[in-house]
Amino acid sequence: MRPSKTSQATPPIKRRLRWAVGVLVALLVTLVVKVGHLQTVSGDEYRAAGLDARVRTTTLRAERGSLFDRNGREISMSVPKMTLYADPTMVVDAAGTARAIAGLMQFDAPREQKLADALAAKASSFTFVARQIDPARAKAVTDLRLPGVGAYKEPDRMVLDPSALAVVGTTDTEGVGIAGLEAQYNDVLTGKDGRFVREQDKDGRSIPGASNLEVDPVPGNDLVLTLDRSIQFQLNQTLLSRVRQVGARGGTAIVMNTKTGDVYAMANIRRRDDGTYSNSGNFAAVEAHETGSTAKVFSIAAALNEGAVTPESVFYVPGVQKFDEYVIRDAYPHPTKMMPVREILVKSSNLGTVLTAQRVSTSTLESYLHAFGFGDKTALDFPDESAGILKPADKWQGTEKITVAYGYGFASTSLQLASAVNVIANNGVYVAPRLVRATIDAEGRKREVAASSTRPVLTQETATQMNLMMRDVVCFGTGTLGKIPGLTVAGKTGTGYKVQKDGTYGSDQTGRKYFATFVGFLPAEDSQVTILVSIDEPDAGSRDRFGGTAAAPVFSDIGAFVARELRIRPPATTEPCARVNPYPRSGESGH
Repeated sequence: MRPSKTSQATPPIKRRLRWAVGVLVALLVTLVVKVGHLQTVSGDEYRAAGLDARVRTTTLRAERGSLFDRNGREISMSVPKMTLYADPTMVVDAAGTARAIAGLMQFDAPREQKLADALAAKASSFTFVARQIDPARAKAVTDLRLPGVGAYKEPDRMVLDPSALAVVGTTDTEGVGIAGLEAQYNDVLTGKDGRFVREQDKDGRSIPGASNLEVDPVPGNDLVLTLDRSIQFQLNQTLLSRVRQVGARGGTAIVMNTKTGDVYAMANIRRRDDGTYSNSGNFAAVEAHETGSTAKVFSIAAALNEGAVTPESVFYVPGVQKFDEYVIRDAYPHPTKMMPVREILVKSSNLGTVLTAQRVSTSTLESYLHAFGFGDKTALDFPDESAGILKPADKWQGTEKITVAYGYGFASTSLQLASAVNVIANNGVYVAPRLVRATIDAEGRKREVAASSTRPVLTQETATQMNLMMRDVVCFGTGTLGKIPGLTVAGKTGTGYKVQKDGTYGSDQTGRKYFATFVGFLPAEDSQVTILVSIDEPDAGSRDRFGGTAAAPVFSDIGAFVARELRIRPPATTEPCARVNPYPRSGESGH
C-alpha cells in the first residue's frame, strides 16, 4: 500500500525543526559568550569608554613663582587672564557660534572663518578660541551659553619693570621660561598643576551626585633677586639718553656691590632697524668685545704684583713704534719721553703699557687674565652667556704678544670686565657676580642662596697701588668726566676699535667703529659699588666717541644717583682731587 502525503512530509519537518532549534541554541550560546566576554575581558575597556564620554578633566594651572627685587618689590609676576576654548563635538551650529564669538572678540573675517572651520570639522574635542585674554571679555562670551564653548583661568606673565626685561626674560604662552632668568630658573618657578574631574550629561551639565575630584595646584617658588628696581630704572634711562645723544648703536651698563658681587642693575640698549631702541637682549652677558685701554689695569697690576715694577718705575716711551711691520701709536702724539708707570696708566699710554707688561712673561700675563675672570663664564651661568675670548699664551701670534697688554687680542663681556675691575675695588679679591639672593616656597619659607665665591688675585698692597693710580685717572687723566662731586672715584677709560666686515679695524681714511667704556668704583677709599658703562658704536666723527667722553658722563650721573639711593657716605677725611695736577699736561683724548 502507498504511504500517504502526510506521512511522507513528517521527516522533513522534523529535520527543519531540529535545524532551527540548533541554530537558536547556537545563537543563544554565542550571545551568552559575547555577554560574558563584554562583562569580563572587555568590561574595563567599555566601562572606560562610557566614562570617558561623560567625564571631563580640567587642568588647574599652578601659579608661576614671582620675581622680586632685593627690597621685595615685584619685578615679574603672573596676572589673572582667561582662555576661551571649544569642544567641536558639542557645538551645534559651527558658523553661528563662530560669528557670535567673533563679534565679541572683534575677530577679523579670516580668523572667524578659521574658527568656524575648526568647529565644523569636529576633528577633536578641544580647540583654542583665544588665549590669555581679559577676564571681562571672556565672561561676555561665556554669558552667551554657547554649546561646547567654555573658559578657564590661564595666567599671563607680566614684567612690571620693562627696563629689567633683558635680565628677567620671558615665558611662552604655556608659561614655560624661554629667556633670561625665567628660563634659567624655570624648574624653580614652575609649580605643580592640579586637576578638576567632573561627570556631565550630553548637554554638558554636571550630573547630580556624581563623584567629582579636585586636586589643588601647588604654586612655584618665588625668586628674590639682587636687582634694585630704582637703580635699574635710573640706569636704563640714563644709558638710553646717552646712547641717543651720541648717535650710538647701543650700550650696556652694570652696577654691582663691590663686597658681595650682587648686581644692583644691568641695563642693555640696542637700536632696532627702524631707529627706535629696545632693551630685550642681555648683551652685557652674551656679547664680548675687545676691551681697549681698560685692559691696561690688568697688565700693569700683574707686573706690580709680580714685583717687576713699582708705580714709580720709569720707562722711555716713544710716541710710535713698529713691531713686525705693525705700527703701534700711543694714545696721543709725543716724542720719546720718560714716563713712570703711574703716568703710563693715568695718560693711558699704549707703548708705556707694553714696556711695563714685557717685564713679565706672556704665560704669567695670561694666568693673571684668567684669575681676573677672562676667558671663562662667570658664576651667573646666564643663558647663552659668553666666555669671551682668551687664547693660551703659546697660541698668541705675532703682535698679539704685544697688543694683549692694552686690550687687543682677547675679548670680554661687560659682566666679566666689571667683575675684573672689581678686584681692585675689593682689595685684590675676585668676587663672583650674582643675580639671585633667595627663594621663597609655597609656604612662605625663605631660603638664602649661597654667598658668591671668592678668590685672591692681587695682594692688598698691589690693589692699593692700583686704586691710587686709578683715582688719578679720574682726577688728572683720561677720565675726568667721571668725577662725582663730594666723592673720590677710581676708574679707567677704554676705547676699542671694532673689527669690521672686511676683518680689519678700518682706518682713519676708511672709517672706524668704536666701543667706548668707562669702569670704576666709589668711594675709592672704601668702595661700595663698582660701575661699568659701555657705549657701542658712538658717532665715529664726534669727539664723544672715546671712553672718557662717551661713557664717563653716564658713570658720573648714575654714580651720584646710586650714592644717594644707597646712602653711601664718603669718609670724613676724603678730599677728592684736592692735589695740584702732578702730571705734565698733554693732548690726551679720553682713551
